[in-house]
Parts: sequence; C-alpha cells; structure tokens
Amino acid sequence: MKRIYHCYLYGLLLTLSCCMFSSCIREDIQGNSPEANFESLWKIIDEQYCFLDYKHETYGLDWDEVHTRYAKRISSSMSWESLFEVLSEMVNELKDGHVNLSSSLGTSQYREWFDAYPRNFSDSIQSNYLKKDYIITSGLTYQILENNIGYIYCESFSDGIGDGNLDQMLKKLEICDGLIIDVRNNGGGNLTTAQKLAARFTNEKVLVGYIRHKTGPGHNDFSDPEPVYQEPSNSIRWQKKAVVLTNRRSYSATNDFVNTMRQFPNVTTMGDTTGGGSGLPFSSEIPNGWSIRFSASPMFDPDMNQLEFGIEPDVKVDMTSEDMQQGKDTIIETAIKKLNPPSS
Repeated sequence: MKRIYHCYLYGLLLTLSCCMFSSCIREDIQGNSPEANFESLWKIIDEQYCFLDYKHETYGLDWDEVHTRYAKRISSSMSWESLFEVLSEMVNELKDGHVNLSSSLGTSQYREWFDAYPRNFSDSIQSNYLKKDYIITSGLTYQILENNIGYIYCESFSDGIGDGNLDQMLKKLEICDGLIIDVRNNGGGNLTTAQKLAARFTNEKVLVGYIRHKTGPGHNDFSDPEPVYQEPSNSIRWQKKAVVLTNRRSYSATNDFVNTMRQFPNVTTMGDTTGGGSGLPFSSEIPNGWSIRFSASPMFDPDMNQLEFGIEPDVKVDMTSEDMQQGKDTIIETAIKKLNPPSS
C-alpha cells in the first residue's frame, strides 16, 4: 500500500503546485466575462487534461478545432445559464464520464459513455439473492447464497472500510466455496479504500500497473511511467476462487479496483466492460468560480494499456430479459456456476 499512497500523494502535491503557480486561474486571462471564462476553461483542459493526444488517436478529437467551433458560440451578452450550457457541451467533446463542470446551476456529465451499454443491474432482483438476513458493514453488503457461495456488494468506495469489519466479514464467509464481489453501479470514491479491499485477495506484492503525471502544458508532457504495486493485507486474506462482477457504471476508483483484482490468479472478472475514468483527479476553477474536475495522471495496466475507456471482463455476460422476468440475475447465476460447477 505504501507505493499506492506515494503515487496518490505525489499526484496531490502536483495538483496543489499547479494551483499555487496559477491560483487555479490562468493569469493571462483577465476579467469575468463569458469570453474570459470560455478561454480559461479551454486552456485549463488544454494544459492539464491527460488524454488529449490519446483521444485524438482513438476518435480524432482536435482540441484546437473545438476551440474554434465553440468560440463562435460565446458572446459578451449571453446569460450564465447559456454559458454553462455551451461550456458543458464543450467538455462533453472529451467523451469522458469522469470530467465534470460544476456550478450553482448544476453539474455537467457525459452520459453516452454508459447509455450505449445495457444496465446489467437491478437492485430489486439483487434483493432476491440478499434475502432478509443480509449484513451491512463499512458500506459492504454481504450474504451467503443458498449454494454456499459468498456474495459481497460494494456500492461505493467513498467511505472508509475498517480492517476489523473486513476481518469479521471474511471470517463469516470463510465456509463458502467461492466468493462473488459485485461492484456494478459503483461510481468510485477513494482509491485507498478500493486498494484496502483488494489487499485481501493477494498473498504477495503484485505489479498492477503504471502511472504517469503531467509535467508541463504540452499534451504529451508526462513523467516516465512509475510502477504501481498492490501489497497484501497483514490480516485475513481470501484464499479461494473469486469473481468480480462489473458493468459500465463501474468507473473511477472502481475501474482501478477491477484492474487490480484481475491481476490476481484466483480472480475472474465477469459482466460488462467497466466505465473507465482511471487516473488521479485534478480540480481547478475558472474566473466566475465554476470548478472543473478531470484526470491529470493517466493509469495503465501492467502491459501499459490505457484504462481510460474501460476494462473488458474475462467473461462477457449480459442480463437476459428471460432471467429478469423470472427474478434472476444472469450475471450472478453465471458467477455461481463458475465458482461451483455442477459435479460430473
């Protein structure tokens, strides 16, 4: 965990240093006009967003062309509501669900990155598996399913997870033949919380990927890749097979969690492609006080593959309408078969 923490701290210090030098507003952009706010936002993304070159390669994003096109829509007489609408459309050109422009008028979000995928989750159907006697601890909901498979649902990594709670949960589930960790619809949260849970599934230090940090205003100004390792927990660790369930709404810190878990030999990922959004967050402001948040430190898997657009599962499964009509979760059912195959 030390290496993860150091990477997080380094990214945080980088963000703070950027704000110290620029006061989070570019000094060469004066005033609080719609034009000044537009130019400020465009330049912040131009200098700090870490995927501009990558997205130019993958779908032809031209950030200079975006500037030219959107500048024509900015006028000194436009309302704040109109400005927010135009600027939200501009940041959505990044096609990144992890980029948000926030103001008193609302928060922008690019939704097409998950709308094009099936939901692959139903909390009402999930309740059929949890029954009435499930246990909740540190934000984790768990149950022993009828076929002696353990099931853990992690809805968010926003809150901390106590070591004592993890010990108690794993002791309760140790009688199970296998374990399902469900992170569908988990929108992320604290990376260290995600890593604390992942630490319970490895017995040795494992290379899980690399991270680079923005070092200058150029689109390709990055540090050399730094390795990121997952250290094992010093407490109770799961030793049997496990399956991690994912869908397109598994993103941000959850995307990193899935990437870490799939590096372990006893873990299979199953469901749909995750939502991406890896990388340490960077926040800044434009002159009128609106804030912009996005990734400034790209993360990669051990083979240096980008994690930005999501992680494909080891086993692709969608929930079927037939199963849903019967109150069954196709992905959970497939995971159960994977962990507890019928005897021949």
